[in-house]
Amino acid sequence: MEEAGDVVFRLNQQGQLLFASRRAIARIGSATPLLGCTMATLLADGDQAQLAGALIDVAASHTTRLLEARLKTLDIEPWHEFRISAYNNADGITELLVVGRDMTVQHATEERLRHMATHDALTELPNRLLLSDRMRMVIANARRSGQGFSVANIGLDGFKKVNDGLGHPIGDAMLRMAAQRLRKTLRDSDTLARVGGDEFVAILPGTATEAQIKLVTGRLIATLQSPFEIEGHTIYIGASVGVSVYPQHAEDEIRLLALADAAMSRAKETGKARALVYSPALAGPPQHDISLEAAMFQAVREGEFLLYYQPIVDAHTREIQGFETLMRWKHPTLGMVPPARFIPIAETNGLINLLGAWALKAACVQLKQFEEVAKRSLYISVNISPRQFRNDKFLDVLDDAIAFSGLLGEQLVLEITEGTLMIDPVHAESILSKMAERKARIAIDDFGTGYSSLAYLKRFPISVLKIDRTFIRDLPGSAKDGAICNAVLDLAKHLDLSVVAEGVETEEQLQYLEERGCQYIQGYLTGKPMAANVALAALKESIHAKLVPAELRQVAQ
Repeated sequence: MEEAGDVVFRLNQQGQLLFASRRAIARIGSATPLLGCTMATLLADGDQAQLAGALIDVAASHTTRLLEARLKTLDIEPWHEFRISAYNNADGITELLVVGRDMTVQHATEERLRHMATHDALTELPNRLLLSDRMRMVIANARRSGQGFSVANIGLDGFKKVNDGLGHPIGDAMLRMAAQRLRKTLRDSDTLARVGGDEFVAILPGTATEAQIKLVTGRLIATLQSPFEIEGHTIYIGASVGVSVYPQHAEDEIRLLALADAAMSRAKETGKARALVYSPALAGPPQHDISLEAAMFQAVREGEFLLYYQPIVDAHTREIQGFETLMRWKHPTLGMVPPARFIPIAETNGLINLLGAWALKAACVQLKQFEEVAKRSLYISVNISPRQFRNDKFLDVLDDAIAFSGLLGEQLVLEITEGTLMIDPVHAESILSKMAERKARIAIDDFGTGYSSLAYLKRFPISVLKIDRTFIRDLPGSAKDGAICNAVLDLAKHLDLSVVAEGVETEEQLQYLEERGCQYIQGYLTGKPMAANVALAALKESIHAKLVPAELRQVAQ
């Protein structure tokens, strides 16, 4: 009986101890004799009633019961599994046998597995699973109390340079330190979780006003701006924070997290090291994105995407020199869907690679038709999205478009934004050089609105600068815009670059730019984006005079 279990007890029907094994006595460590006392007193207070009921049931039915309860010992109350059975002794009297097995190791293992399932292994913070559970609890409490709360998505700025430059062990150490700093900044009632490589989410109960959010996000950003000292390295990073608020922005966990993430992404795009509270203006109407995405795939199958062409004209002669290709989507019920709505979705889901390849090939073929009508050489300008530019197949797509259309490489201008180039300058330099080998010309679109680093004008094989419409809109009245345009034109002259001014809408703007040496003009003054048949008509009638027929100006964008 001594070896039957970690602890062994023999009881009468009243639950009093008739026998206790030596190991049980040693484990309990009681200074007073155990015999005669009730077994319930040996258990934790919360488990005593459960034991009493089990003893009565076993004595009456002579069945066996298993019971998990905490045994009082000298220092702790470890869990034991007790097997309770009844038997008749030599005198025919019913007695109870309780054999206990220590469950400490098993409970610790189960707890460790539960922790692993709900916590991030690197930082020990809650993971997405536990975050989701906490979110549901906070939402339920908020509904009962009527008190709002906010969700903050925190993304580290510049973390990739740490992994790439110093290695992943240093990066992991930084993430652990960042997690500790953020945790100390928040209250005990807040939940902080790690949801991605360098992203954290904080649930902030009771934080809902603008002032409260500003205070908390300011502290979160500040705590990550201090330098990190790791293995002899002093590292500076920052953080961008996006916030969504319950119930103003959403009332379910998925939408709250998605909107906070959208605000954080916008904060990174617009300067980093800042906090933004979600507003519909940050990301458009996300409630329509899923249905719109499904409609986009259908649109590809049904051929609903179109190409429009906006003339690029000589500033002096008004003669059309080329066209910028612009993608349009004509939905059967929604009508013309703005590019600002469908391009970001296509960029996210990868559809832009398919659409971009089609647009590039179709535009090159269309240019041959334009030239047949114009009886002279023209060029076509095509926008290349960031995802297209990074795609391994992009150069193959470019080669196919040139070969299929029979164009000369110099007749093709590929428009790329500053931001696309600066995401990975080494990759950009390699791809641009290979594009230049094919004689294709590279244009920087929306020049001056992105990184505006003059270094890349020296480093990359750029041929064309496109002055963004924001610098043209207030000309000639705005002295600042005039100074910027003059600086770009002067810079281009010395670097032997062509310049296209976008968004020209008035004769005064055109005259101002022409007088300062701008070679090419693009804008509503000389033609809105137009269907291919309208562009062909414009070329056929040599519409490059100072008067542009009203019907061409009114083509819907």
